[in-house]
Amino acid sequence: MLQPRKVKHRKVQKGRIKGIAHRGSTLSFGSYGIKTEQMGRLTSRQIEAARIAVTRYMKRQGQVWIRIFPDTPITNKPAEVRMGKGKGALDHWVAKIKPGRILFEIEGVKEDEAREALRLAAQKLPVTCKFVMRKDLA
Repeated sequence: MLQPRKVKHRKVQKGRIKGIAHRGSTLSFGSYGIKTEQMGRLTSRQIEAARIAVTRYMKRQGQVWIRIFPDTPITNKPAEVRMGKGKGALDHWVAKIKPGRILFEIEGVKEDEAREALRLAAQKLPVTCKFVMRKDLA
């Protein structure tokens, strides 16, 4: 019987973000949300800044869902270091985003409040986003 290989360390390389999002492209929890129109990488700090902007504007009313998670580690070597000597230390975490992905969802507030709260959140992000709402509300 074959034994599984033991993997010491998984190296994650940059790669390319291709195509459009099929998973996570529709509203599942809330009535309003923001959907990306570009591909990119969102850091955990950017996601947290957008979340804080939404909750502060809504004055902690309603409910907010974050539909993305930063699960890709990004490493970095210090400045002015020679080539070689292995991979750099962990610097931060990112979430890879495809166009059409829902980032945040909101429930329990009026449409104009949700639109403004999500506009403030979209300003904190490096990708362009659009406001979407559930079809049965339109």
